[in-house]
Amino acid sequence: MKTLYLDCGMGAAGDMLMAALLELHPEPQKFIEKLNALQIPGVSVAGEPAVKCGITGLHVSVLVHGAEEESLDEGGHEHELSHEHGHGHSHHHTAFHDIEHLLADLSLPEAVRQDALAVYRRIAEAESQVHGRTVDEIHFHEVGNMDAVADIVGVCLLIHELGVERILASPIHVGSGHVHCAHGVLPVPAPATARLLKGIPIYSTEIQGELCTPTGAALLAHFCQEFGPMPVMRVSRIGYGMGRKNFPRANCVRALLGETADDQSQVVELCCNLDDITPEAIGFVSGLLLEHGALDVYTVSAQMKKNRPGILLYCMCQPGQKEEMLRLIFRHTTTLGVREYLCNRYTLARQTEIVSTPYGKVRVKHAEGFGVRRSKPEFDDLARIAAKQGISLAEAAQLVREASDRA
Repeated sequence: MKTLYLDCGMGAAGDMLMAALLELHPEPQKFIEKLNALQIPGVSVAGEPAVKCGITGLHVSVLVHGAEEESLDEGGHEHELSHEHGHGHSHHHTAFHDIEHLLADLSLPEAVRQDALAVYRRIAEAESQVHGRTVDEIHFHEVGNMDAVADIVGVCLLIHELGVERILASPIHVGSGHVHCAHGVLPVPAPATARLLKGIPIYSTEIQGELCTPTGAALLAHFCQEFGPMPVMRVSRIGYGMGRKNFPRANCVRALLGETADDQSQVVELCCNLDDITPEAIGFVSGLLLEHGALDVYTVSAQMKKNRPGILLYCMCQPGQKEEMLRLIFRHTTTLGVREYLCNRYTLARQTEIVSTPYGKVRVKHAEGFGVRRSKPEFDDLARIAAKQGISLAEAAQLVREASDRA
């Protein structure tokens, strides 16, 4: 499965995400030309190499009427959306419905337009909750808003063109301290950013500044299916999207593009110690657990307290099966406690093929993924052929392979 993993160890801003994804694109300059050809009002996008802590990456500059947005937070990221709700000030403001009209007029694939609208809707809803106003009452400062439009449209279009099937991200470093915006001095993460990141793992360190901006938070919340450690994957491309300011740590978003297994899931592993149970009872409960849907059940010999030889009983199951497995273990063993471990599970894609041979039909199991492909005849079918022909299992497997090759 084509997977994108975003390393947000120094937060995320819209321009940094766009730069990181642009480094993954096979034709970055053509993409910038395409983005500029959309003619977002007053906007011009350019990319230039940048170095942070000895790492070379890309910095994307979004110019609005020839100048970059000046309102930088203490961390050196743009606080892209400067929201104001009052009247009588000199700046023009744009409402959410104006953003809808703007995106409707851009020559974009419909899927990209809908993604961009969904990201903006997240931001507007977060601001409305923070300020106690309806979404229709939320207004965006014109310059900062056009800057954010370019970032949001750019990221949505890049993800569309990269054709990723699954997007994951690390827990998000939000920074610390305070940020200056139109409303005054606000804590980091800013209230709207904190709303956007509800339910997502975040953390703070000693680094001062707003490392995750509202636009970065909204893009991550919209596109990422999971947040956690990087999965097992075969990485094909790596991109570094650089921020402006220098820190002791490389100020960047790292994007890794590669292949992961088609089937990734979490399983529960239940384990208990047994030193006062018969082998017959262990065999009985093991079979019972498998009959009730356990993925696997196995035992390991161990030395228990008081120097007693004992058994560790392990049961692997889906999270939704946990309560049923626990009930069976407590009912049919002598244990007084069961330990639980939540594990990531990576499996090869599997299918079964029926092969006709002179010795009858044989089920052949195929497994593929992570650059591996293997096949194996079903044991019960091999055992049947071996018994009927008076040969060994290895000889039966060879007969099946030869019959399969001829077919």
